[in-house]
Amino acid sequence: MSGVLIQGSLVHYESFGRGKPIVFLHGWLGSWRYWVPAMDDISAERRAYALDLWGFGDSDKSPERYDVDAYVEMFAQFLDELGISHVPVVGHTLGAAVALKLAHKYPDRVDKVMAVSLPLDADAINHKLLSAGPNDTLARIFWHRQRPYPEVEVGLSKTAQNAIALTIQSVARLNLREIVAEIDVPLLTVYGDKDAVINSVQADGLENGNHASRAIILPGAFHFPMLDATVKFNRLLRDFIDVGSLEELQQLTIKEEWRRRTH
Repeated sequence: MSGVLIQGSLVHYESFGRGKPIVFLHGWLGSWRYWVPAMDDISAERRAYALDLWGFGDSDKSPERYDVDAYVEMFAQFLDELGISHVPVVGHTLGAAVALKLAHKYPDRVDKVMAVSLPLDADAINHKLLSAGPNDTLARIFWHRQRPYPEVEVGLSKTAQNAIALTIQSVARLNLREIVAEIDVPLLTVYGDKDAVINSVQADGLENGNHASRAIILPGAFHFPMLDATVKFNRLLRDFIDVGSLEELQQLTIKEEWRRRTH
């Protein structure tokens, strides 16, 4: 287990592999652990880092910090502490919002962003999640029509009281459409077409007016596409990391040859 002190408080992280860095940020439910399959896959060519945001996993539990803007500053300082710059960032829901805002505020820190299940505004979030509730109650909504994953569930007992509710409300207050329209770094948004937490329909308008963004919906995936469709997700991530221009980003797709192999 590794950790660094940011603003006097512990931020826990883990890392695999060698090479240029890539960083993973978890979402509202769980911790760094559900990124392990993706980290393992990419670690053959990259040094993969995943951290626990404050209030989650083994990081500090200080309630005044359960806010997207606080996480953006925490993450920027985390990158400084580890000497990481201009790095690809993969984020899921809450982590996706943090990654997007970091790329907007500190564009020199971020090479590209893969935003998984990104809620562009409050309307994209299951309305049942917008009412404050205890962690266990809110967690049940995430598993609607999909089986729980142990690597996600293990983080629930370590999640601070009200951390899920407060961070959901923090994201719901944002209008991320404006940020998507303004960032210049390549942005790939990924949604599961069966996600009952974040509405994948919002992907339809994501690319309008912004050549730097691309939206892909993974068929058959729910709220955790990195676990629901692991092989497809990992291949898509590798392809995205290899994208060298905005033209290549627009051509990115789920290739037929590996779609057939992973059905």
